[in-house]
Amino acid sequence: MTPAISRGRGLIATMILIVVCSGVVQGYLTPLLPVVGTHVGIGGVGQNNLYLLSQVAFAVLTPLLSRWGDTWGHRRLLIAAVTMVSVGSLLIAARPTTATLAVGMVLQSAVVGFFPLLAGILRSRAPEHGRAGMSVLVGALLLSIGAGGFVAGTLSDEHALAGLWTAVPFCALAVAAALALPTSTAPRTGRFNLPAALLLTIGLGALILVLTEGSSWGWTSASALLTLAASLVLLSVWVQVERRSSHPLVNIAMLSNPRLAAVSAHTFCLAFGAIGFLGANAVYLGTEPDGHGLGLGLGARAISLVSLGMVAVGFIGSTLTPRLSRAIGDRAVLAASGCAGALGFLSLCLFHASLPQYLFGALVVGLSTGMFEAATRCLSVEVVNEAETALSVGVNEMALSLGAAIGAAVIGSLWAGHTSARGAVTGAGYQWAWAACAGVALAGAAIGMLFRERLTAPTSQAGAAPARSTA
Repeated sequence: MTPAISRGRGLIATMILIVVCSGVVQGYLTPLLPVVGTHVGIGGVGQNNLYLLSQVAFAVLTPLLSRWGDTWGHRRLLIAAVTMVSVGSLLIAARPTTATLAVGMVLQSAVVGFFPLLAGILRSRAPEHGRAGMSVLVGALLLSIGAGGFVAGTLSDEHALAGLWTAVPFCALAVAAALALPTSTAPRTGRFNLPAALLLTIGLGALILVLTEGSSWGWTSASALLTLAASLVLLSVWVQVERRSSHPLVNIAMLSNPRLAAVSAHTFCLAFGAIGFLGANAVYLGTEPDGHGLGLGLGARAISLVSLGMVAVGFIGSTLTPRLSRAIGDRAVLAASGCAGALGFLSLCLFHASLPQYLFGALVVGLSTGMFEAATRCLSVEVVNEAETALSVGVNEMALSLGAAIGAAVIGSLWAGHTSARGAVTGAGYQWAWAACAGVALAGAAIGMLFRERLTAPTSQAGAAPARSTA
């Protein structure tokens, strides 16, 4: 192992390769599903079910991979996660069928473990680069999500299935990078709690299921209510099992940490709009103008360019976040990211009739996204002991996933209540959705103000990084 890979900029550069793979995998497939669905004979319902399957896998794998990393070693689990993603991507590209798409997308969902596991390695090997490193990684993730979708769409313009190969070379680079990373020096703790894992897996799966399908089932239907009740019961039992266990899957006491709670709640609120609205963003951009200042009628490539612009601005916000934190403090940065998100959505409410008007609001939302993702991922590392780093980041990733899922569900419900006779979303539907996102973002800003600054992180484990570490 060379010193350049073990520490400093070499370590960050190697991690960037893995994060870029994560972004490409998250960004390349969704725009291709309509084309691929037509090729393999999957209709709209089937495509939605594939998306649902991937969301359930995301929710399940987040706590599992995070806990396994803290228990068995961050590098070992990272190699396993990257391998899963690579196998899934190759399977989808080499033989796209309904079955291989389902299996491949489940395997690709292991990308949710990349950030928690990388955070564990970074904190133990290069704590002095903690904040700058995490911010750069978040920026690389945002850019690669946008670039992955654009490249895949461009390839599929030439051949319908060519875009499915987009992720394969990036996965190969990620495998090599994971093998080159050093092992984490953080102490390994506990044993794997299988009953808790099963309860959490089924409970979260049921919750994501009802959030994703609630609008189509009907929120007051027997299916939705029974699934929600089952989810709440299972998660309640899981909490009791964890409290009584000497080796919990998730340390419930850690979840009561007010600093981690504030960070995760802020993440939930910002993800509600900033990520939950991404599908709605594409719909609005692609909707033909209705004569009342709604819809922009853009093509697929133009929509991908708008998305790429949003993540480019997000990259700027992410890389500036460490400097802002040093200048005005973490609490102010959290509040500022929430206010920026609210400003962007309020702008969309008021000004959306032309592309330049819409771009202003969308780009401000993109800036907010980069800021909150960088800030919360850094803080979720610093508010716990080193031995719980991956699990703490995993909790934050879970808050992000749930916030995005609930945001998308709320937007879908608001749209369902405001449609024309031909099924198109009306202006009131769009404006109610943007207003809801703005309101939740403001709630996130208020929660950010509750975050308690602290100059030093918990130090029960040797080598814990300082909370205000800088590059």
